[in-house]
Order: sequence, then structure tokens, then C-alpha cells
Amino acid sequence: MARAVVASDVTATLQTAKERHRAGRVVEAERLYREVLAADPHNHEAAYLSGVLASRANQLEAAVGMFGRAAAAAPDNATYHVHLGEAQRRLRQFGPATFSLGRALALKPDLAAAYGSLGLVFQETGDADGAIFCFERVVALEPGFPHVRQWIEAAQKARPAGGSPAQAMVAIASVLACHGRRRDGIAMARRALEIDPKLAYGHRNLANMLCDEELVDEALASYGRALEISPDDPGVWSGLARAQWRCYRHEDSIESFRRALDLRPERSDDRSRYLLQLQYSPRFDARAILEEARQWDLHHARPLASSSAAHANDRSPERRLRVGYVSPSFKFHVHAFFLFPLLSSHDHERFEIFCYSDVDQPDEITASLRRHADHWRITSGVDDAAMAAGIRDDRIDVLIDLTMHTADDRLLVFARKPAPVQIAWLGYPGTTGLSAIDYRITDPHLDPPGSDLTVYSEESLRLPDTFWCYSPLVTDVASSALPARTNRHVRFGCLNSFHKISDAVVAVWARVLDAVEGSRLVLRIPPGGPRREILAAFEGHGVASERIEPVDTQRRLPYLASYRNIDVCLDTFPYNGHTTSLDSLWMGVPVVTLVGTRVVGRAGLSQAMNLGLPELVARSEDEYVAIALGLAQDLDRLAELRATLRSRMEKSPLMDGPRFARAMEGAYRSAWRTWCGRDGQSGGAAR
Repeated sequence: MARAVVASDVTATLQTAKERHRAGRVVEAERLYREVLAADPHNHEAAYLSGVLASRANQLEAAVGMFGRAAAAAPDNATYHVHLGEAQRRLRQFGPATFSLGRALALKPDLAAAYGSLGLVFQETGDADGAIFCFERVVALEPGFPHVRQWIEAAQKARPAGGSPAQAMVAIASVLACHGRRRDGIAMARRALEIDPKLAYGHRNLANMLCDEELVDEALASYGRALEISPDDPGVWSGLARAQWRCYRHEDSIESFRRALDLRPERSDDRSRYLLQLQYSPRFDARAILEEARQWDLHHARPLASSSAAHANDRSPERRLRVGYVSPSFKFHVHAFFLFPLLSSHDHERFEIFCYSDVDQPDEITASLRRHADHWRITSGVDDAAMAAGIRDDRIDVLIDLTMHTADDRLLVFARKPAPVQIAWLGYPGTTGLSAIDYRITDPHLDPPGSDLTVYSEESLRLPDTFWCYSPLVTDVASSALPARTNRHVRFGCLNSFHKISDAVVAVWARVLDAVEGSRLVLRIPPGGPRREILAAFEGHGVASERIEPVDTQRRLPYLASYRNIDVCLDTFPYNGHTTSLDSLWMGVPVVTLVGTRVVGRAGLSQAMNLGLPELVARSEDEYVAIALGLAQDLDRLAELRATLRSRMEKSPLMDGPRFARAMEGAYRSAWRTWCGRDGQSGGAAR
């Protein structure tokens, strides 16, 4: 039986283990590595060396587990990812192996071992050209690399006549892009297309990377070339839809998504992005969006319902609950502004907090959030079925989806019903359409008493104050004096994502600018096609382009500092600003908002009412213009708001973490009590 190692003995025990390892006394070394890991579960060196021993003993599943543990504990160590990828390759887990080896190359681009293992992956999956390309990279980087000459000879014999490495180069380019090296991926994809300009998926993958870099004009051109070669490729149509969404072509985007879904109805992510796009369109009401969301459920979630077994959770209604949060955004992401106040304020005596983190590249925000969880599960790279099984093994009582139909969702985990009570929150106020998700979070302003709640598939849990509790996550950005005092003109602004800007929004903003002589409008619009399209739209309403001041996407601190040059923010509709409006208010800039007919269009109302500022809320376009004009004509009022909005926010429910946490915990407890009162059913809310 292994002795217990206390924390103070870890370093000495690890050193002894390495000495035994070097001396070939591997049984003793392995025992000592495990003692270290028992005392220090995040000791990446012990996990890695234990993996080395397992790999040499051909215990590949154990090796993958240990190398994965090391890579999770030290994600910037390229060597760990190479060894993980090689063990996965030997297990013939080629997809995960490619992912791990790509991560290694993203961290260390000249790592010969990563190219060697990746070449073997290509060779074993029948891509001789890809194998040769990788092996030749090994020779260039490390000519004495063992066995590489034999590998090249074997790959050359298997290579079909007239082959080229273009396909492999495109595959590697995509892996690099997935790991944050998009510029390198773009360069490699372009080289591949010089070799084989008729490679349709090469143009598609290049376009995807260009789009992610906000080089939308170039992306549209690449999608066009891909469609010329392969007009029925659903991946091209899906990518094109994303690019069109980013360049003010909203209705074209919806039609492209529909084309992609007609060609490839089995892709849940395409249907999710399509659903999200509908939220921004004024053409679709809440009932129509619900019906589309139910189609997602029908196609993707309900077929998995048979894998849902009855839950054996203890039905004591007042016991300590095990609450799980599922997200890819436990990092620097807008969701962190709302997760930090909640997680840091939970009552851990009554709630045991689990976080299921799908973060590929943890950062300092990840570390900060992790400190507020009782248990942290790293789920990146874990498939949906295995993740659902892990959640069930953790005996989670209440499971919260933080993503809904936004990017990198895990709705197929929720479809398997791993917890008896499942709740959607934060991604956006709305519905998932999933019959497996029981509840959604809302507030008295997003869904006022008496409003139609049948437009949501979930039962609504109405918090007493607000859907959002906000932290700026910075403290050293001060607001400024009112810029209109020195500029001698009013500068309106909207730093929302520009795809929230519709023709109807431009028309109303043009009326505001026309009503306020000499005024300007600051907008966050990327250069190229999107900027040209929106400036042309304003000119179509008689607003000269020089009155619009476009700004690029910025990092957090300079972005917040941009509000120092704005006097009044104008909200978007039918999808209001959410995080962006709270940023504006925290910087002392009031937000004029228009109440919409759908829940995403009542965010401004909720925030204004929680601040006690109903005078910022319009019920019609005419009233919206009048409120903006009234503020522009009352600089004393604007200056007073500038000086007091931050303190007003800090004293409001919008920044009261403990109050918000108690409200959320009350909602969880209420949902749990309801489940406990059922006759042994494992299902969710009655509807």
C-alpha cells in the first residue's frame, strides 16, 4: 500500500522517483509518481513521467490519461501535447491525436517530433502526400531524427501518381488556426492553394480563417471560389452565411444557412448558428423562433433521449445541492463579467459548485474563476457522451447551460439528460427549444408578469431583480468629464457588435443625427465591406459619411476608454445591447433603448429599470428619437449622469453579487423542490 505523501515532501519524493526512473527501477518510480500525484493532483511533471512509463510499457490508455493530465495542468508545455498526441495515434485515436499535435505546433512551430507524429497520423489514414509533407518538415528541422528517412520512403511508395501535399497543408493550417495561430494557418493554406488551386475545401478553410480574422472581403471571395468548384458543399454555404452575417447582409446570411441545412441537416452547430441569427432579424417573431428551436430539438436532441436513465439522486429537498455549470467561456470572455459575481458569492455550505470547463487555452480569468469552484472538471476534447456520463457520475442535481445556441455549445450533453434538473442561462435571454432543458432564467422586465411565456420551450424562473449581475473585471479605467463640453458637439455612440445594426436601426439613428445639429456617431465596424455597407446605408438616409466615426475592435482597456469620447449611447434593436450597454453605463454614458416585442429586445429596459432610470426607455421609434434629442439638449443632465452612473450601478442589483447569488440559488432550490415532489420521474419541468 502506497504511503501518504504530505505536501512538504512532494519535491523530495519526485526527485527520488526520477532517480529510480533513470536507474531503470521503473516499478518503484511509478509508485512514487503516484504518491506525488495523490498529494499534489496538479503536479504535471509527475503525471508526464508516469505517462512515459506507461507508454513504454505499451499501456496506452493509461499513458493517454497521464499525458492528458499533464497537458491540462501545464497547457503551454508543447512536449506534453506531443506525447499525448503520439499515444493517441498509437491507440488509433486519429482525430484527438491531430488536435493534440496541432496544439503542440501552435505552441512550438519548429517541433520536429510533432511533425513526425502528425506525419504518421496522415500515413495511417491513407494520406501519403500529407505524410511526406510532414516528414520533409522533420528532415528540415532535425535531419538526424530517427526513422524519418524510412518513413519518407514508405510514404513515397504509397503515394499516388501526381499527388501533392496540398491537402495535408490545408489540414495543418486548420489545426494551427484552431489553436490561435490563424495568421500562420492562412499563410499555409494560401501556399497549399498555389499548389492545387482547385482544392474546394482549401478555399473554404482559408475563407473560414479569413472570416475569423475579420478579413471579410477576402473571405467572401474565397467562399465564392469554393462554390464555383463545389456548389453543393454545405460547409461552404455555412461559412458563407457567417461571413455575410459579419458584413451587414443579414437576410443573405439566413438564406445561406438554410441552404446549408438543406444540404446537411444533421449538423447541429449549423442549425444553432442559424437559430442565433434569427434572434437578430426583425422578420421573425418569438413564436417563429420557438418553432425553429424545436426543429433543433427534433433533429438533434430527441434521438438521444433514449440514453437518459432515471436519476437516483437523493430527493431530500433541503440538502446541500450539487450544482454544475457548463461553459467554453471560463476565460477572458464576456460571460466572465457575469460569472465572477455569481461564482464568487455562492453559499458553499448549501451548494457544492462544479464547473465543467471546455476552455482550450486557460488564462488568468480561468484561474480566478477556478478558485471559486469546489470542483473543476476540464472537458475540452471530451466527447458529449463521455461528458454526460461524467456529470452523471458526479451526481449533479442542477445543471446550468451557459451557452445555449452560441458558439461551442454543449447542448448535446444536455440532450442526454445527465442531471435531473437542467437550466439555461446567460447565453442570451430566450429559449433553447430543448425538451431536455427544464427551465430558463429571466427577470420581471425581460418577461413582465402577464407576458406570453408559451414562446419558450422551458418553464421560466423569474429572478426578483435582474438577469445580469455585472463586474467590469477592471478597476483602473476612470470615466471622464462630459466630452460635449469641450467638443462643442454631441457625440453619440454604439460599440455593440455591428451585426446588430439593421436597416431599421440605421433609419432611426439617422433621424437622431438629423435632429441634433453637428452631432457625430461612433460605431464599431471592421474595415472593408462592412464599413462600406453601413456608411452607404447612412448616406442613403441623408447622413454624410464624415459624421460616422468607425472604430476597430479593441482590447478591453482601450475599448472601455473609448467611452470617454462618447456622450450618449444609442441601443440597437430588435436585439438590444447586453454586456456592451453595461460597459457604457459603468463608464458614465447613458444608453437610450427601445423596448422590443421579443425578449432580447427588452435587455435595455431591464437594465434601465434596475438603475431607476425609466426615462431612458422608449416604447416607439419617435420616443427613442425624442429621448436622444432631449439628452443632447441638456448637457447639465448629461454631466450629472456622467458623474453618478458608476456609483448608481455599484449600489444597484446590477452589481450586487451576493444578492444575485441568493436569487439564483433560490431559483435552483425551487426547481429542485419541484423535482423532489414528483413520483420518481427523472424528467424536468411540467409544461
